[in-house]
Amino acid sequence: MHCQRFGLDVYITRHASERMVQRRVSDSEIAELMETGEIRYKDSQRLWVAKAFEDRCDNLICVAVALEDTLVVKTVMHHFSWEVEG
Repeated sequence: MHCQRFGLDVYITRHASERMVQRRVSDSEIAELMETGEIRYKDSQRLWVAKAFEDRCDNLICVAVALEDTLVVKTVMHHFSWEVEG
């Protein structure tokens, strides 16, 4: 999978793949999430990308990503909500 938004290939870890199966998140949903989801950076190399999908009822789907030579998807979460900054 390649992400045009970041200009990098996407690598999904074994852990993230397992969470995708458990949470019934498809490859196409991950691809759409990476291209169009809301981004929040933890620092210059770690970020979260989240998106609500109309046909899902489990709130936002979110991936934790590391920016390396590829976009490394570390985990996949559902029933996600952004923490309030303050």
